[in-house]
Amino acid sequence: MSESNKPLDVFWFIPVSGDGAYLGSDKGARPADFSYLKQIAQAADRLGFGGALIPVGSHCEDPWIVAAALASHTERLRFLAALRPGLATPTHFARQTAALDRISNGRFLVNVVAGGDPRELASEGIFLSHDDRYAHAAEFLTVYRRLLAGETVDYSGRYVQVKGARLLFPTVQPKLPIWFGGSSEPALDLAADQVDVYLTWGEPPAEVAEKIEAVRTRAAARGRTVKFGIRLHLIVRETEADAWAVADKLIANLSNEAIAAAQKKFAEDSDSVGQRRMTALHHSGRRDGLEIAPNLWAGIGLVRRGAGTALVGDPKTVAARLREYQALGIETVIASGYPHLEEAYKVGELLFPELGIGEANRFNHGTAPGEFGVGAFKPAIAAE
Repeated sequence: MSESNKPLDVFWFIPVSGDGAYLGSDKGARPADFSYLKQIAQAADRLGFGGALIPVGSHCEDPWIVAAALASHTERLRFLAALRPGLATPTHFARQTAALDRISNGRFLVNVVAGGDPRELASEGIFLSHDDRYAHAAEFLTVYRRLLAGETVDYSGRYVQVKGARLLFPTVQPKLPIWFGGSSEPALDLAADQVDVYLTWGEPPAEVAEKIEAVRTRAAARGRTVKFGIRLHLIVRETEADAWAVADKLIANLSNEAIAAAQKKFAEDSDSVGQRRMTALHHSGRRDGLEIAPNLWAGIGLVRRGAGTALVGDPKTVAARLREYQALGIETVIASGYPHLEEAYKVGELLFPELGIGEANRFNHGTAPGEFGVGAFKPAIAAE
């Protein structure tokens, strides 16, 4: 089997800031209460998703606490929880990492997030410039990785100092991989130096290829190899027309004023190179011209910061587009869709067969596949 025909490892997303069927609208909004998040995690677990990303931010429930809670309600799903280095010491985070990996029986993963909105970071007590955040993250990871490897660490850097730091309880995984994303020069260097999986947002394939090559070349110069993943949204339906109708519906309640306000905020509040690249795809907030590459739609980024693109189409077409990214070196897709509960089923039942994610990997929790079909599924959303 060639590399481009191997099954992709597809992760889902836990919407710890809330969910809904429309972007930028209170219509149909769902709060991020735990009973709902548990439903999404359990659906992803039984459908055969390889893991689930849990983001970090002032608008989110704490990702590590959510991961710990969801671990006891799932069996196979891995939890990729965001870690912002400036929020605690590497010793503290290493201790929590080991605990979560043990609680989940080796299903915990870490996504390091060094960038962000300077105003939000200031509210967390982080007052570092863009490049200083990555320099701090490099020192943090140096200590953090050594602790997870079982070392007793003495370290004195510009940002991080520890003496006699160690873990008494090891992780279940012999080597817990570090995930990370960033588009700036310091971010690419950090990925090449210390990261196991480099994540890119869903840019057009040619731009993704450039980023992959930049990290791969820098890592090779350091005698290292790095794996690659992509973060984007998926809108999959049985026909192309149906999928594009869902995309149009997703932004149907957005006013031009809301779009302009969001685009202005992205431009003024963030010093993230990745966010600038995402915003540049959206044609200055215009609703037309949002298909920026075949089946790659930038409508989500009109009002959502971070990952702002979606692959839209029927199962065969979306699978083909994902294979194009896979041919560049992408091994993991971290996907999402609004609302996340129902869309997990759409992706699992329509797209997974086209990606070679077989029946043996899905519905294997003692339940017959037909019991969880899209037509039979009725979400038990708590009343709000």
